[in-house]
Amino acid sequence: MSRVAIEDFNDEEVARVYLAARLGEAQLVEAELDKNKIDYAVEVEPYLASAVFWVSEYQGAAFYVRAANAEFCGEVLRAAGLTAGLLEKEFQ
Repeated sequence: MSRVAIEDFNDEEVARVYLAARLGEAQLVEAELDKNKIDYAVEVEPYLASAVFWVSEYQGAAFYVRAANAEFCGEVLRAAGLTAGLLEKEFQ
């Protein structure tokens, strides 16, 4: 189990569980999901971040898993200290 194309989930419901803003952060998320043998897909997605006087759009790595595994994945990533981009259930 590992990284798959989003299309490989076929008709299964998927949930976005994490949005990594930096490459190093994305690599840590991948390592945790791989270690726990979780199938996941990664898509580049825009996100907004604000500075002192303006808001800018950036690109991040969005991690998708089967919806049935979303809660478990959140627990795994939280336990690993990866909380900055962790998406709570209502935002998946």
